[in-house]
Amino acid sequence: MAKCTICGNKIAELFLEKLKGTIIKKPGKSKQYPVCFECQKKFKNHEELMKEIK
Repeated sequence: MAKCTICGNKIAELFLEKLKGTIIKKPGKSKQYPVCFECQKKFKNHEELMKEIK
């Protein structure tokens, strides 16, 4: 089970182990950062999400 990069909560999984949330990638990097649905609601656009990812 994956954890949210921003808040650290566990992310629920859907059918076939898909995350109930999204995966963010930094430009030019190959590392993926999972983000939960609640953090997606708080930070509306991609730039705000990128600022919160450390």
